[in-house]
Amino acid sequence: MKITICGSIAFFDEMQNIQKELEELGHEVKLPPSTIIDDNGIAIPVKKYYAMRKTAESDSGWIWDRKEEAMRNHFDKVEWSDAILVLNHAKNGIEGYIGANTLLEMGLALHLKKKIFLINPIPEIAYKEEILGMKPEVVEIVSKIPRSL
Repeated sequence: MKITICGSIAFFDEMQNIQKELEELGHEVKLPPSTIIDDNGIAIPVKKYYAMRKTAESDSGWIWDRKEEAMRNHFDKVEWSDAILVLNHAKNGIEGYIGANTLLEMGLALHLKKKIFLINPIPEIAYKEEILGMKPEVVEIVSKIPRSL
């Protein structure tokens, strides 16, 4: 099965580990990029870019240009896939955190009729009803993901 991993870039190291596990199980896997091209044309680690974004003082510039590119590219990966796997670990004091960007990716997966898997239960957040309406399957461990749909 073709799977795109979604979730906060704060979980990028885990994404890479789960990618390996899924590939060992025979799946094709895509995840966010490991590097982003900065304003000087230099590739920087995605986690460094993530930290820069969180402290950006302006709402314009190369940081947001790259954010738009990253979002569009990840949407393409969701379209390519048979399913998405959301890494919804604890973040910002919320167990099973699903942020705005991941919610957008889940919405796109729903619209495209892709299967949605969560690694942890649905969090207690304001948009829990929307997530419930997407009918994700909580798998907790990647070996529970079927080889095909």
